[in-house]
Amino acid sequence: MKLILTHEVTNLGAPGDIVEVKDGYGRNFLLPRNFAIRWSKGAAKQVESIRAAREAHAVHDLEEAQSIKGNLEANPINVPVRAGVGGRLFGAVTVSDIADALAAFGVKVDKRRIEVGNPIKSLGAHTVSVRVHPDVSAQVKLNVVASK
Repeated sequence: MKLILTHEVTNLGAPGDIVEVKDGYGRNFLLPRNFAIRWSKGAAKQVESIRAAREAHAVHDLEEAQSIKGNLEANPINVPVRAGVGGRLFGAVTVSDIADALAAFGVKVDKRRIEVGNPIKSLGAHTVSVRVHPDVSAQVKLNVVASK
């Protein structure tokens, strides 16, 4: 199935890219979530306008992404979670928990842009990667603390 991406999709492409995916992935995931539109000759003409808009925002976004990266890497983020005896968590820290903590810090980040290497299942200091921009990735220090 040939599609035109309207949003950035991890490991697939950026807005305006024309991609070839399996029918089920396109029909069941990309199209219902409005991450892509079906390719046609008329839609292919829209690709140029999508790419032009992306290029216009790229320079401004890159400078803003660098400043956001500096803010994120300078200060550790506290993530309050429920914990039991000995610092073991009830479950694991999810990317949604991290996104909420970043929003409370003042930086709104889509949870799909947060990459956690190993599951976080204990209190203490941990590091995660946040893709602020396709060219800029920040290493964020998290302090996982027990909530009251």
